[in-house]
Amino acid sequence: MRDEDGVERTTDTTPDEHVPAGAPEGEPTSAQLDAAGEAADEGTAPGGQSLEQQLQEAQEQAAEYLDGWQRARAELDNYRKRTERERGQLEAAILAKLIEGQLTVLDDFDRAMENLPEDIAEHEWTNGIKLIHQKSLAQLQELGLEEVETEGVEFDPNLHEAVTHEQSEAHESGTIIGVLRKGYKLDGRVIRPALVRVAS
Repeated sequence: MRDEDGVERTTDTTPDEHVPAGAPEGEPTSAQLDAAGEAADEGTAPGGQSLEQQLQEAQEQAAEYLDGWQRARAELDNYRKRTERERGQLEAAILAKLIEGQLTVLDDFDRAMENLPEDIAEHEWTNGIKLIHQKSLAQLQELGLEEVETEGVEFDPNLHEAVTHEQSEAHESGTIIGVLRKGYKLDGRVIRPALVRVAS
């Protein structure tokens, strides 16, 4: 074969000893297949790692993912519980504030009934006022309001506030002998102690 200058040149057409003649381009050669077979016989992957090592790494990674998922789920549960608890506390505080504002109204009703003139005690208008008082108290009781017990009980600083200590032969020392202002609890928690007179 001659080039443009007329010089004869030869071309090496010797087939690659590793590539069989007529083998499709891009397909593995017999040498490559032999190497892959030897790797499989030895329990190794093409990257040089054994199948056992790859399995161990996969298991470790899966355990890491599982641990992260469990931590995220626990944090979400804790957040949900915390927000529910805080919301409950806020609702309780708002309810207590609203009810405390109604206690003075109950006090006014109590004083009015205690000082009610006898000539109108059974009047129809008076009975209507008493009914309003009873309904108002019943609605507050449905919300968890209850009166602090005072009659004939021993003084308890957690429930009562002593205004006076008085000598009384009819009562044992430390016993409540009179109430100046009723006390109230909301869902078992004292929101206003009772003002009382105590025997000494």
